Order: sequence, then C-alpha cells, then structure tokens
Amino acid sequence: MTYASARQPEPGPTWSRGAERPADGPDSSAASSVVNDSNVVPITAAHTARHGAPRRADTSLPNPATAAKGKKSTAAAGKVRADALRMLGCVRIATVRQMAQVITGEESDGRSHVRRAMVELTELGLAETNGKDGKHQIWNLTPAGQKALADGNELPPRPKAGTGAKAVRAGFGPHAVAVTDMILAYTDTVLGGRREYLTDWQVEVNHAIKETGLSFNTDAVLAVPTKTSEVRLFELDNGTMSQARLAKEVWDYERYAGHHVWEGARGTIGGTYPFWQRHRYTRSTTFPRLHVVLAGKAEHLLDNRLQALTAAVKGITIAVWANTLPSLQRGEPWYEIGVDDPYRRRSRYPEAIGR
Repeated sequence: MTYASARQPEPGPTWSRGAERPADGPDSSAASSVVNDSNVVPITAAHTARHGAPRRADTSLPNPATAAKGKKSTAAAGKVRADALRMLGCVRIATVRQMAQVITGEESDGRSHVRRAMVELTELGLAETNGKDGKHQIWNLTPAGQKALADGNELPPRPKAGTGAKAVRAGFGPHAVAVTDMILAYTDTVLGGRREYLTDWQVEVNHAIKETGLSFNTDAVLAVPTKTSEVRLFELDNGTMSQARLAKEVWDYERYAGHHVWEGARGTIGGTYPFWQRHRYTRSTTFPRLHVVLAGKAEHLLDNRLQALTAAVKGITIAVWANTLPSLQRGEPWYEIGVDDPYRRRSRYPEAIGR
C-alpha cells in the first residue's frame, strides 16, 4: 500500500502547506475559517518525498526582559502565568518546552520565563508536576488551578475534566505530552499558528452509547466548525499499542457513527435517527472526520504503521485522515484512508427497533 501526494491547489489565495487549512487564512475569524471538505489527499500512488519545514507564525508575547526601561515586568510576568494556566486548562498536560513554544514564541528562548511562572504557580497551589518525559518535567493544573480558570470565565465549562495528575503518576505522561505536541502542530500548520484556537481544544473526551456498551475516549476534539461538522476528532498512537488494537479503535468510531435510535410519540409511526446526530453533534450534517496521528517511533516505522492501518480499515464508512507526527509538524499533507458513506453505513448496522 503506497501513498499519493497532495493535489496542487488552484491558483489564487489558497493554502499550500497541507491538505487541511481554514479557507480564509489565519486572519479570518473562527466562525469564517471553514475548511474545504473536498480538499482531500487520497492514498493511491507513491509516497512523496518530505517537504521542507514551513515557516511558523509569530505567536510571541512581550518578553519580560525587554520591557521598557524604568517599567516593572510584573504585568508581563503575570501574563505568562495566565497564559500557562489557560494552556494547561486546554491541553491538560505540557512541558516547559511546549508552553514556551506557545507563550513566548518558538524562535525566542522563553523557557526561563515559563519556568519562573511555573514556580510561582506552584507556590500559589495552582499547578504541579508529577513526573517527567525524559528529562523534562510534565506540568498540570491542580483542582485549585482549574477552579481559578472557571472563576475567571477563561474557558468553556468542562465540569468532568480531570487534571491529568494520576495519568502522569501512572506512567502515561509521554502519551499525553505527544497529544499536546499533536495539538500544537495542528494549530500551527493547519490553523495558522493562532494561539486563540487552543481554547477550542478538549482532551480525553468520552464517547459512549449506554445501550450497546460501547465507550471510548477521544484523545482530542477540536471545536472549530467546518462546512459540514462542528468538531474534528483526533486519535494519537504513541507506538505503544499493537496494530490490531489501533485498527479496533478506529473501527469503534464507525460503530459509534452507525448506531441509530428510534424516536416517536406513542401511537405514531416514529422514525430512526443517527445517535450521534440526535444526541451529540446536533449541528453537524456529516459524522465528524477522524484524524489519526502516529508517533513514538522512527519515521520509517511510522510510515509502515500508516500503511498497515490503511489496509486494516479498508472499507470503513467514516472519513478518516492519517498522518505521522513528524510529517504533521512539517506541515505535510494528510492522507485519506476512509471516506464518509452514510448510506453504506446504514446498511451495515441494523435499524433500531421501535415500540
């Protein structure tokens, strides 16, 4: 199984760093940055050579060390603390390197400012570290930190969101750090590097159908609408699961999308409706696209896993795009390994029985 290069964009003010971009560019609002769903990269021919790394958008904040002469840097330092709280509230777990990439800009060495901010947040009881990813400490909010964000009305309500501390202590920190890398790479290469999009992410979002016993957690969900769907779904494999297990996780999304519920007042004919469209993503006309990102291994091994996954999900009836984390970080195209087909999906899963 081999891969095709991205279709070249039509002449005009379109994006060229990857298959998925906001239609109006980085200067558009979240409401108007609608993705062109037809701009897909099918897997049909030879896997193209890697492109050069894209130039990143400038997302830097004022550096406290460069404050105007005679002025205190308290405001800038407070902004770093606030940005760190907001970022951890969105991605749940991050290292100083990742926070500095967002808060101070990747081109500047702002890690010392972030480290100082994290020490201050720790003293305030708002953040803590419970483990390491290699030599890098992994940071997360405390319950008090989450409450501070909620009290400040800084993020959408997330009443069931955990701090991630237990996962880090249990040894799952590297996976969570890789999820954060995926979020930052997607924000940078697809969403134009705009930091405000970080508030549209949620991690470890549960999808469940009580009647069937199906339940799984999506690694990340992005609530920036496209033309046909209000969210995008993301699964990251950090090289820790078997290929069969990874394929099963992808097929679980089709099972979720295929479940129908019967509704109708007693004494009427009633009808059946997709569970996801009736009870979860009510403003979407198609089931949200699933993005699968592979990480945690050498690139040639990730390419092999991508080919194996493509074969394992052949014939799936939901839209699935796949990429490797290094390729995503370079802004290279996604590959389509599944196409949304609601009619075939409806025939594959039996109708709900009405009363």
